[in-house]
Amino acid sequence: MVFVLDKHKKPLMPCSEKRARLLLERSRAVVHKKEPFTIRLKDRTEEESQLQSLRLKLDPGSKATGAAVLADDTKAIWLGEIHHKSNIKKKLKDRRALRSSRRNRKTRYRQARFNNRHPAKCVACGKNAKHGSRYCRPCQKARNYVDNGYREKRLPPSLQARVNQTINCVTKLCKLLPITAISTEHVKFDTQLMQNPDINDVEYQHGELFGYEVKEYLLEKWGRKCAYCGKENVPLEVEHIIPKSRGGTDRISNLTIACHKCNQKKGNMTAEEFGYPEIQKQAKQPLKDAAMMNATRWALYDNLKKFGLPVECGTGAMTKKQRLAHKLPKTHYYDACCVGASTSDEITISTEYVSIWSAIGRGTRQMCRTDKYGFPKGYRKNRKQYFGFQTGDIVKANIPNGKYQGNFTGRVAVRSSGYFDIKDSTGNCLCQGVSWKYMQVLQRNSGWQYDKERRNPLLSQLK
Repeated sequence: MVFVLDKHKKPLMPCSEKRARLLLERSRAVVHKKEPFTIRLKDRTEEESQLQSLRLKLDPGSKATGAAVLADDTKAIWLGEIHHKSNIKKKLKDRRALRSSRRNRKTRYRQARFNNRHPAKCVACGKNAKHGSRYCRPCQKARNYVDNGYREKRLPPSLQARVNQTINCVTKLCKLLPITAISTEHVKFDTQLMQNPDINDVEYQHGELFGYEVKEYLLEKWGRKCAYCGKENVPLEVEHIIPKSRGGTDRISNLTIACHKCNQKKGNMTAEEFGYPEIQKQAKQPLKDAAMMNATRWALYDNLKKFGLPVECGTGAMTKKQRLAHKLPKTHYYDACCVGASTSDEITISTEYVSIWSAIGRGTRQMCRTDKYGFPKGYRKNRKQYFGFQTGDIVKANIPNGKYQGNFTGRVAVRSSGYFDIKDSTGNCLCQGVSWKYMQVLQRNSGWQYDKERRNPLLSQLK
């Protein structure tokens, strides 16, 4: 499927790859964008075209969000997955540790923010407010004195990034397709019910630690002895079954009791790697993903309403029921096809490929580069562009001779010398030290990686 724009850059109905080739060969269209591939017609306007009603459906997730575009609620013409940026929390934590280190070394670095509070938000637009005011400077200048309730709706950066990435992709699709409606899965997860299916009434108020402190609870749970060596009557410490550096949490199901010797010997290993798989099995499934979706569901819904299109909400149970009724495999994009009450009794999948949009960012602002031990080994240049190229741009190189003779297409990594590297979408180097004179920019870096893969076969097609 190829996206199509009219001569005024307004979205039209997409066409097949074959028809796009014919339009380009007959000079009726030009290439508007390489990724995602889009053509622009020279002799057609939106008023002269016949458009169908397209519904964009979203299945939000913590690591990946499924997306699907259905024509007349029956025919899926586009399937996609939005892969969110990971390790945001870890990177913020590393930056915080570096700032603390600089302050402790007395390098005349700025002092910590008073009370370490987050900036007050403007109640009108949600941006940082002026000190001592409820509004930001632009809103004060425009006399936009309205209260839209933004001050109380702050999300942590790792969660806000997921909302922003989803909205960014919806904005792109609305510019490429004539979207008329949006459906999203708007569900609240009951994390206590997920742990205990028989919970009811007052048990919701009596959690795992009802009547206990954390360590006392763990001592009772593990018999007041080391969970690894079994020693009693020795000083015992609270220990993580899955270390926090490996993705573990402070949830009570991930904690155990160990003596100091076993705790130090275990180090950064999980209980299974330490030779105690039975203890590893006792660690319940973490609920970080469910909690993340609970926190972001209203922020995503409020941002979708700003597009001015009707927004339909569905539940996870309804999505699963409709997916099983249509005999679709469990994937993010098939889940998106079945979101909401607008799902018809019959769904036709007309595309064979799934678009994978991954948020990779536009680079780094780190001023000093370090080796694996944390010692500085270089510094960042004060320029981004060299000879008209910037790291991350998609380029095409036609190399006439030498070791890398031939044509290469990929993302460029620039050097001040003018001899660049070209890498593919997986990061593998295609060619090194190629002069910028042999390269041509196809598309500037937008912070996104666009890939395609063949969709999973339907259950009815499996033997």
